[in-house]
Amino acid sequence: MKIYAVSDGPPSLAVRMALKALDIAHEHVPVDYGKGEHMTEDYAKMNPQKEIPVLDDDGFFLSESNAILQYLCDKYAPDSPLYPKDPKERALVNHRLCFNLSFLYPQISAYVMAPIFFDYERTPMGLKKLHIALAAFETYMSRLGSKFAAGDHLTIADFPLVTSVMCLEGINFNIDQYPLVKAWYANFKQQYPELWAISAVGMAEITEFEKNPPDLSGMEHPIHPIKKVKK
Repeated sequence: MKIYAVSDGPPSLAVRMALKALDIAHEHVPVDYGKGEHMTEDYAKMNPQKEIPVLDDDGFFLSESNAILQYLCDKYAPDSPLYPKDPKERALVNHRLCFNLSFLYPQISAYVMAPIFFDYERTPMGLKKLHIALAAFETYMSRLGSKFAAGDHLTIADFPLVTSVMCLEGINFNIDQYPLVKAWYANFKQQYPELWAISAVGMAEITEFEKNPPDLSGMEHPIHPIKKVKK
């Protein structure tokens, strides 16, 4: 098994945490985002979307981090509490995965990641959308009343949510007004330091990139306008 992934991207980090939590032997194949390795025709054969990460399980290629998380559990750990079988418990896990994919991470990515790598600005509207998403997360945590995102124990839903919030910490964004989200995030770090260590490396890179944006001028056919880096 191979996972084509970057070292700082939240979707990549979420999958890498799951692989470690499930103790699945694999090879991490680094993808150089700055050189545009994900934009090549060879990469497109694995993932026509040209997004990261991609799983190669003996010739079975799978993209979309949520699908990868679900597949890993279904195939290699069908009885794992990380992806419970009970329909309602699994529905909550699936909901949190979808919530992060469609509602939380897009706002975090637009506010944190896009201005670092591309010609985007942090705007009051972007900040407002980010707070709306965080407030929704806080509400879900309040209604569920649990220490983890989808129940009383760790599930694959926690991985992408942790790596999303990690981006905010990377730029020193204050989440004190969301005490339940803050407590959940701190609890994950404390209880699963070996998993958090994977994200911590990525967060350090984001923090450094925030201060010194990377030079992406070598990327061929970028999806977004490249941010100009002062030489």
